[in-house]
Amino acid sequence: MSTEENPADWSIQHIAALAGTTSRTLRHYDTIGLLAPSRIAGNGYRHYDQQALVRLQRILLLRELGLGLPAIAEVLTAETSATDALRTHVEWLRGEQERLGRLIASVEKTISAQSQGGSIMAKDMLDGFDHTAHKDEVEQRWGKEAYARSDAWWRGMDASEQAAWKGRVAELGSDWIAAFSSGIAPESPDAQELARRHVEWLSSIPGTPAATAGGDVRGYVLGLAEMYVADPRFSANYGGTEGASFVRDALGTYVEREL
Repeated sequence: MSTEENPADWSIQHIAALAGTTSRTLRHYDTIGLLAPSRIAGNGYRHYDQQALVRLQRILLLRELGLGLPAIAEVLTAETSATDALRTHVEWLRGEQERLGRLIASVEKTISAQSQGGSIMAKDMLDGFDHTAHKDEVEQRWGKEAYARSDAWWRGMDASEQAAWKGRVAELGSDWIAAFSSGIAPESPDAQELARRHVEWLSSIPGTPAATAGGDVRGYVLGLAEMYVADPRFSANYGGTEGASFVRDALGTYVEREL
C-alpha cells in the first residue's frame, strides 16, 4: 500500500480506494473489532494513520492466504511483532512472484511463437506449471517408485480434482497458522485434530510411506515435520519457523500417541 502524499492520516474513502476495497468493508472491520480507525473527524468520517495501515496490510495479506475474518482476528491478537509477520509474508510473496514470473514468460513465448508461426518448445510452454519441483528430494528420501506412483496419481486427476486437492492443502495450512497464532499447545485437542487431518492428508497420496502397506509411517511423518522447520520453502507455508515448529511438535505428539 502506498500514498502519493504523507499526511498524518487518511480518510476512509482514500484508504478504501487504495486498498481496492470499500468503505463499507472497512466499517465492518471496525464493527467486529478487526481494524479500528485512528480517529473520527468532526464530520463523522473515519481516518486511518500509518499504524492502522500496517494492520490493514496484514489483514489483506492474511485474506490472500485464505483465512477467514475470525481466524485473522486470532492471528493478529496473538502476534507479538507485526514486522516479523510481514517478513514471513515477504518470503511467501517472493516465491509466488518467481513462480508467476515464470508463468508470464512461458505464456509470452507461446504468444510470440504462434504469432510468428514458429514451433513451441514444450519445456517453455509448461515452465511454472511444474508440480515436480521436489522430484529429486522425494526420490532421494523415499525412492523413485514413490515419486512415480504419486506423479501418476496427480496426472490422472482432471483440473477440477487437482484444484479441489490444492484447496484442501491450502485450508489445512491456513488452519495450522490460525492454531499456532491462537497460542494453543501442540498437544492440545485442537492441535491434535489438525495433526490427525495432516496425517490423513499425507495418507491420501499414493506412493508415500503413509499410503503404502507396511510403510514407515512414523518415520515419514516425523521426517517431513523436521523438513517443515529446516527448509524455508516449507516453513513459509506455516507462518515461518515458529509456526512450522508448532506443526512439527503437534505431529510428533500425534505420532507418539496414535501411530
